[in-house]
Amino acid sequence: MGRKTPLFELHQELGARIVDFGGWDMPVQYSSQIGEHHAVRRASGVFDVSHMCPVDLKGPRVREFLQHLLANDVAKLKRPGKALYSCMLNEAGGVLDDLIVYFMTESWFRLVVNAGTRDSDLVWIRAHSGNFNVEVIERTDLAILAIQGPEARAKTVSLLSASAADAAMALGPFFGREIDGWFVARTGYTGEDGFEVMIPEADAVRTWRELNAAGVASCGLGARDTLRLEAGMNLYGHDMDESTHPFESGLGWTVAMQPADRHFIGRAALENITPSRQLVGLLLEDRGVLRNHQRVVTPAGAGDITSGTFSPTLERSIALARVPAGAVQQVQVDIRGKLLNARVVKPPFVRFGKAMIETGVNA
Repeated sequence: MGRKTPLFELHQELGARIVDFGGWDMPVQYSSQIGEHHAVRRASGVFDVSHMCPVDLKGPRVREFLQHLLANDVAKLKRPGKALYSCMLNEAGGVLDDLIVYFMTESWFRLVVNAGTRDSDLVWIRAHSGNFNVEVIERTDLAILAIQGPEARAKTVSLLSASAADAAMALGPFFGREIDGWFVARTGYTGEDGFEVMIPEADAVRTWRELNAAGVASCGLGARDTLRLEAGMNLYGHDMDESTHPFESGLGWTVAMQPADRHFIGRAALENITPSRQLVGLLLEDRGVLRNHQRVVTPAGAGDITSGTFSPTLERSIALARVPAGAVQQVQVDIRGKLLNARVVKPPFVRFGKAMIETGVNA
């Protein structure tokens, strides 16, 4: 038996199919995975992401600590509520986790780390926090709901008071704030607009039911995966992990090498790395389905698919793949011993419900 979120019994009541995900018993779908995917692209859906771990960091030197801990530069966080996406690296430059950090006050920042790495992340963070006298608080009292889609924000604020609704609707992208006992953030993992809200776990079931009553579809991890891949977003443990560094994982943009005197963990290793591999997007041009771990054949050598699926929005097979570095436009993918043609494209594949790539064959 895995860990359970405060919504586990409700998921069962709603008929969800439960699977193990990073040691948690989570809903993969309720009825139709494709239907849930389209609900988010066309209207709104809600996901239980309470397996993710909010971590509050408190102390007068917390910003200094995060400058050391993270590859991205928290000096970019100047306004309260502003969020930053970053990798947390080991000394060799490998990705321990990808996370979001929120600037709350100068003595309080909030991280949100991945479910499968939460235990090891907490050990790592605590091991490095002592020199900065930073208090590390795992927020096990919070549930997290992700409400995503073109109608998501309006549906969510319908549950709030008028003043709270105005405050939530005024949030800019990648900002969050505490509103009426919720922490509401305009962030997400689907390529759609919406909110991720952290609420007291005792309020989770009631809030989910109210969202359903407002017309927000219950959605599982299956739809979440196809949505995030269409959006070109990495999944930890697939597209990057401890054995890969950001520059070969499409995450170089999250590494702040300036200022040159900021000595974050993993910097020395990154300074001496010449990437021999790169992460690219693939669009299959022949009939078939791209899946994780399929071999990719390029003129410069072989690579492999890190995340692959059939895209419900594009009605084509798409993937992220790690291949030899260099200019590549066409590759082949080994699917059950047959080499099928695929075109290299730049993610995202879909953004705000619209195709971001040309899907015509040989276009």
